[in-house]
Amino acid sequence: MKAIEFENISKQYRLGVVSSGTISHDLNRWWTVNVLHKEDPYLRIGETNDRSTKGSSQYVWALKDINFSVEEGDVVGIIGKNGAGKSTLLKLLSRVTAPTTGIIRARGRIASLLEVGTGFHPEMTGRENIYMNGAIMGMTKAEITRKLDEIVDFSGCERYIDTPVKRYSSGMTVRLGFAIAAHLEPEILVVDEVLAVGDAEFQKKAIGKMQDVSKGEGRTVLFVSHNMAAVKNLCKNGVVLKDGIIEYSGTVNSCIDHYLRSIVKFNRDALYKKDIIDEKSFFQLLSAGLYDEKGQLKSSYECDESINIILNIRVNKQVPNVYGWLGIKNARTGIDIWISDSNDIIVNKLQMLPIGEHQIRLSIPKRTIAHGEYLISVNFQSNYNFAGFYMDKNEEILRFEVFDNHTQRGNNRAGFFSTLIDWEFDKK
Repeated sequence: MKAIEFENISKQYRLGVVSSGTISHDLNRWWTVNVLHKEDPYLRIGETNDRSTKGSSQYVWALKDINFSVEEGDVVGIIGKNGAGKSTLLKLLSRVTAPTTGIIRARGRIASLLEVGTGFHPEMTGRENIYMNGAIMGMTKAEITRKLDEIVDFSGCERYIDTPVKRYSSGMTVRLGFAIAAHLEPEILVVDEVLAVGDAEFQKKAIGKMQDVSKGEGRTVLFVSHNMAAVKNLCKNGVVLKDGIIEYSGTVNSCIDHYLRSIVKFNRDALYKKDIIDEKSFFQLLSAGLYDEKGQLKSSYECDESINIILNIRVNKQVPNVYGWLGIKNARTGIDIWISDSNDIIVNKLQMLPIGEHQIRLSIPKRTIAHGEYLISVNFQSNYNFAGFYMDKNEEILRFEVFDNHTQRGNNRAGFFSTLIDWEFDKK
């Protein structure tokens, strides 16, 4: 049975400051729709919600023609860039706002955790907010009291439970909010990116609770996060949103792969060149490339090949305590699996480079990284006067794959490393 159904859902917003023109637009819309019984005139002029470009219309579609359904007990990850429409979709489901067009069908009580402090009255204590949220969900006082100790214990806020919520930190607020949402027996649990505010211990606890809610209790969960590892571990299926429309849907692994490929400018290319050179930057990466042992530029390697990374940089001003950082993360999970810091070597040669252009070479030995697809980031920063600052950040600029020639290509064996280790046996 379907727990949630989105049927032709669209949400339109008007940009800019509310002015006298808004009344005329509202009157025109009311007259056209209710008196003339025609289509809303402003639905035709809305533009795609691309936050990075300037449009010609004051109306944008935060969501446009959304159609998908969620089965009971399923855990669905909603992923996409900032401004893709993820939070708007959850707000529509939670009835914080209404869709411009379309119908949402949800079966059962919905508990939402959309923003830090959502649903909390700042002047009320944590205990009072628990009872208020439970009452809003239609629970009796006796039902809430039965769950109270469990909620307080899970939140870890027992000492402050009778303190007004306005004195809570953002992390404490999220802890209490999630504890309420997860423990008051909702049929549908909706969680936005707010878990990122919590510490690592609480995030692990929250993910575990959502797994229990979905698998053990058969409840439905919609989860929005930029943490691909958390999405992968928790969710079974996924939806990728882009500019307010569904760009892709399917299994969570295929959704993550699609999303990560779309956000890397150079996709599978092994060469990166900076578009804009900043003459005022102290240190700046000009280009980066991946090369094999023969000096050939490529993005696909066998485990038995070493990978050479060549960075071309420009030094415009010598800065004390400057160092470079290179990180490699798994493109599927988003987990950092390998890092190198120029401060790790005995003499940080980066500090000694004179003004001008230079080339830096790094080599990843063969049989180091296991089968998979990976993203490379390169940053330059300084700890001068103990006030660390970035001079040049280059996130996920290269993408490459490693495959194991001892297995079929495409057979993704679990693990981060693939090293050769001697297996010694006693002679009998």
